[in-house]
Formats: sequence, structure tokens, C-alpha cells
Amino acid sequence: MVTVGLLYPGHSAEDDYPALEARLDGSVKLPVVITSVGEDAHRVDALLDLGRAERLAEGAAELAPSRPDAVMWACTSGSFVFGPEGATIQAAGVAQALGVPASSTSIAFVDACRMLGLKRVAVAASYPEDVAQHFVRFLTAGGLEVVSMGSNGIVTAAEVGTLAPDQVVAMVKAADHPDAEAVLVPDTAMHTLEIVDDLEAAVGKPVLTANQVTVWKGLQLAGPVPSLPHLGTLFATRGNSE
Repeated sequence: MVTVGLLYPGHSAEDDYPALEARLDGSVKLPVVITSVGEDAHRVDALLDLGRAERLAEGAAELAPSRPDAVMWACTSGSFVFGPEGATIQAAGVAQALGVPASSTSIAFVDACRMLGLKRVAVAASYPEDVAQHFVRFLTAGGLEVVSMGSNGIVTAAEVGTLAPDQVVAMVKAADHPDAEAVLVPDTAMHTLEIVDDLEAAVGKPVLTANQVTVWKGLQLAGPVPSLPHLGTLFATRGNSE
């Protein structure tokens, strides 16, 4: 059994992970520790505070008794606002605190695209435009071309967590572009782990969601990624290893 520890900010879609763990019949453990949040706001200053080292260190200490094989900072906006270098430093701090490999959702998006050989992507962002552009820049620095981007102006993670599956599907369809090889959905506050196959069917191409790539990257850090059902192209692809 592989244990991927998750540091998750606040309360919105953290229940996505235990629900997935239950569906996998115990083959993967996904313990979640809720990290402290100052202000729940998709605003750059609030996100920089959300992802600061002290908050992650406190969460890491709480996660230690679970003895994870790898750890993920399960937050996209709270990692990409630091830029690629800052996100790498952020993950390294968690790894040092727990003595196991660590990464974050933003880094996972770039790595998942590379593993799938994707070059051109569309982004379906829940965030306001200025925050979403930080993600676009993060992807661009990772060698990806963002051919279209939809920002939906949702300010709080709590509100994102209330989106119904049909609303998420509509968001993904609206952001898609004929030149995009995949659609990226960057918000761990959004419930997506039960609907990845539905999202891919709606646009006829791979869809990478924040909670999906978070689990994938955590498993990759711990060893070969198993082929898991109903989690889209990412988990059905051979070559899922470090």
C-alpha cells in the first residue's frame, strides 16, 4: 500500500480525496491535513500568505504520524503564485520537514503534461483573470503553450467547492479550443475526481484536473503509478514513472 500525504488549504473539496481512497478499496492511502488559512480569497497577496513556509511546516508536522511515502501541497494557486523557482523551494521545504519526496499541484500539472507529451493546452480556471494569468505564466515557463484561457472570476475556494458537476463540465467546454491538445482545470477547491471521464467525454480530449494531477504526482514520487479506473487519460497511460 502506498501512502500519499496531502497538505490541503482550508475546506472546500478536501472530501474528494477520501472518496477516491474508498473507491480504490485501500490500495492507496490519501491522508489529508488541513493547513491554516488566513483569508479565503483568490487574490495574489492572500495566496502568497496561504502558501508561506510556516503554514506548510505546521501541516507537515501534523501529517508526520501518517508516515507518508510522498507528500503533496495540494494547492494550485498557493503554489503557482510563487513562480517555478518559488514553487520548487516550497516543495523542498516540505520534503525536508518530512524526509520524503514532495511536490505541489502546480508542478504536477507541468510534469503531467510532459509525461503525456502535450505542448498546447487550454485552461479552464475558476479564478479571477489576474490570478489565472499567474498560472498561464507558470505553464509557459514549463514549456507549454496556452492557446486559450477561461477565467470565471470566482473569488473564494469555498464557492468553488459548491460547483455542481454540470457547471464544471460547462466551464471546461467553454475554455476548450480546437488547437488545444488537452484542457487543464487548476483548482483543488473544485470537486473533480468523480467526473474526470465525463469531462474528457465532453471535449473529446484529455482533461487534467488539480485533484487528479495531485494524486498522480504523489504516486509518481513514491514509485510507478498504477493504472487507476475512471481517472482519465493520465491514469491510463503507460510510462507513469519517475
